[in-house]
Amino acid sequence: MRGNKPELSVIIPALNEEKYIGHAIAGLRKQTFRDFETIVVDGGSIDRTCEIARGYARIFVHRKRGAGRARNFGAKKARGEVLLFLDADTRPSNRLVETYVNALKDRSIVGATGPILPLEAATLGIRLGYRFVSKFFVRATLMIGRPSFVGSNFAVRRSAFRRVRGFDESMVTYEDWDLSNRLKREGRMVYLKDALVHTSVRRVRQWGVFGYFIFYVENIVRYHLSKPTKSEYRQIR
Repeated sequence: MRGNKPELSVIIPALNEEKYIGHAIAGLRKQTFRDFETIVVDGGSIDRTCEIARGYARIFVHRKRGAGRARNFGAKKARGEVLLFLDADTRPSNRLVETYVNALKDRSIVGATGPILPLEAATLGIRLGYRFVSKFFVRATLMIGRPSFVGSNFAVRRSAFRRVRGFDESMVTYEDWDLSNRLKREGRMVYLKDALVHTSVRRVRQWGVFGYFIFYVENIVRYHLSKPTKSEYRQIR
């Protein structure tokens, strides 16, 4: 740690995540690289979310709803040169922070992501879907020059994040893919196979694989046709 500034800041938006945030905290406690801070941006939880995170993370209450708003708020409080965005229901692999810090030592790289696999036991269809999106689709978007990174596993150089003015807070969905598309103007965007996380499949289970797929495909089409993305994003707890 240089002075009081860590190498990296982990930013986690949360709202009533007492069932899941312990997974994120447990994974961060086991990191092989220790020069980082953890910031939890709580949207006004009425459960034990803050209690579980307290003592390990810096906690800020920010009642304006929306993942983009919470992430931007956390970025303003962050002290690290690298910002790592995770979701509250996402458990990082033990070498996640080390992998991102080492990669972003290359000054040409401004953003990075890695595989996102199911946290819980899941059906074959769900497991294959996650592998397709995080191991094939995301890599394909890099190859065609339209990087589409997912906010539950997304690292970015702080200076580049500021230059593009962070997440678009007018977007309820697709704000993470929008940011990664704007970041490509600032430098290289890369996929790191060792930057692995496991995230909850609760939303896929609630919506069904087909409903989940249709929701995101529709948003992709809307975004690339310069139409507003869907504003309905039913919360799953």
